[in-house]
Amino acid sequence: MTLPPPETPLYNHPLPDIERWLMAQGCFQDKTELHCWHVERPEWSAELCLEIDQLTVRYFDCDNPEAFPEAQPAIQRSFKYSLSRRDIEEAVFSGP
Repeated sequence: MTLPPPETPLYNHPLPDIERWLMAQGCFQDKTELHCWHVERPEWSAELCLEIDQLTVRYFDCDNPEAFPEAQPAIQRSFKYSLSRRDIEEAVFSGP
């Protein structure tokens, strides 16, 4: 299976395609909250949650890797599924 073209709004992607796309970006699924995914980059980490009408992202600073994400200040952003996969990918994975 291949993903729809990058210009396709995320709401036109079946859930298995969205999950494959997230895995391709280096995300891993939360084992207890299956609608949430996590990703780590050298400068930041993030929690991505597939909500009813939007993708919500909470970014955490990785300067202190021993701190629990819950104890760190977070930057939260939300992206409507009407945005294209390309636009969401560029916005989310470029970091906070």
